[in-house]
Amino acid sequence: MLYNEKVMDHFRNPRNVGEIEDADGVGEVGNAKCGDIMKMWIKVDKEKMIIEDVKFMTFGCGSAIATSSIATEMIKGQPVEKALELSNKAVVEALGGLPAYKLHCSVLAEEAVKAAVKDFYDKNGIEYDKEKFKPGFHGGEEEVS
Repeated sequence: MLYNEKVMDHFRNPRNVGEIEDADGVGEVGNAKCGDIMKMWIKVDKEKMIIEDVKFMTFGCGSAIATSSIATEMIKGQPVEKALELSNKAVVEALGGLPAYKLHCSVLAEEAVKAAVKDFYDKNGIEYDKEKFKPGFHGGEEEVS
């Protein structure tokens, strides 16, 4: 089988689908090569700096949906700074693996999280390390390929 049961479960029953009307941060990323687009919304407890809620909408393949779904589960309830540490490698590992030619979906999931956090920081005038948001920066880890 091409995909394992965990990937199929997140594809068939994605968690945290939808949008947050009054989101504190919104990130949208896409991959022109494959046509996948991910949009992520975060709601942050500004006193505790914890991600209280996260939602996503993804237009794309099963891997794109599964990686979006698991990424939201991985950052929900976490400190904002911890969410920034989410790597595409961690997303793939949490899903129990992806076919090599679908690994770019895990990069999109990581980038969508970072884009939503960056938007939150920008809207609230919060200083941040710009290096963490440069294209190609993957949580201090090399991109899996």
